[in-house]
Amino acid sequence: MAENDVFHIASPTSSSLSPIYDYVTESPVLKAFLAGSLSGTCSAILFQPLELVKTRLQADTDLRASSPKTKASISSMIQMVSQIVRNENLFTLWRGLSPSIVRCVPGVGLYFSSMHYMVTKYADGHPSPVEAMLIGVSARTLSAAVLIPLTVIKTRFESGEYEYKGLKHGLRMIYQKEGIRGLSCGLLPTIVRDAPFSGLYLMFYSQIKSHINSNCKNEVNQIPVPFISGVFAGILASLITQPADVLKTKMQLYPEKFHNVLDVMLYVQKTYGLKGFMKGLVPRMLRRTLMASMAWTVYEHITVSIGLK
Repeated sequence: MAENDVFHIASPTSSSLSPIYDYVTESPVLKAFLAGSLSGTCSAILFQPLELVKTRLQADTDLRASSPKTKASISSMIQMVSQIVRNENLFTLWRGLSPSIVRCVPGVGLYFSSMHYMVTKYADGHPSPVEAMLIGVSARTLSAAVLIPLTVIKTRFESGEYEYKGLKHGLRMIYQKEGIRGLSCGLLPTIVRDAPFSGLYLMFYSQIKSHINSNCKNEVNQIPVPFISGVFAGILASLITQPADVLKTKMQLYPEKFHNVLDVMLYVQKTYGLKGFMKGLVPRMLRRTLMASMAWTVYEHITVSIGLK
């Protein structure tokens, strides 16, 4: 297997600099967690504006109180960015960054570490396309379920419809007004969105990367293989999972209106038609594609530098 292959796992290095360093260097799962967390943090900061724009596009202007910001329906990403900068300010595009990072650091770390564990334990470091999909689904389902409260608060911060003073205040207000149900609203469509996305992404990513490595052997060192593989994998996975993202956003923003997935599906179909299930596709596709590509690129470079690969 080529040196740059996704799941080539080598023996970890050791060091006697400190007990903590020794523990880290002898723990591949912990290495994967740390590498995943760092790669996720970098990409979350860089691409947060795209996530906010996506959430605003998916929000229902007709459900909000009338205001200068919501009189007209906004149907494009460029219009939304222009409106946010004009009526609020440039830094509003990074609204929700705190919960996004708090969610991303353990979330991406948990995803990469659980994925690494399953790849090495159940697929001997060389998963088939089906195994890659199942591993990706399992890893993302775990992280999505554990971190659903942070997903809810992140979505509400980004929408601009909730006046939470901070992460802790937001979580406390949701719990006081809506209970546990409020902190876990939209869990099903979140899992339906994230689990297939990660499974499809991992399958597409591993196959595209393998194809590039095997067909461009002489040029592989000059080609940013992880990034290119991530871009194409992200586009394909985003298209397939976009409807679940729309349902997730609406359930988390309007829990008093939508009590289950069927309610929100019928609402979107009746109000917007089939095209409603694709609202926010462009910014989400850009963000998920670039974020995942960057995360994988950084992750693979870090894993090489710390002796995981």
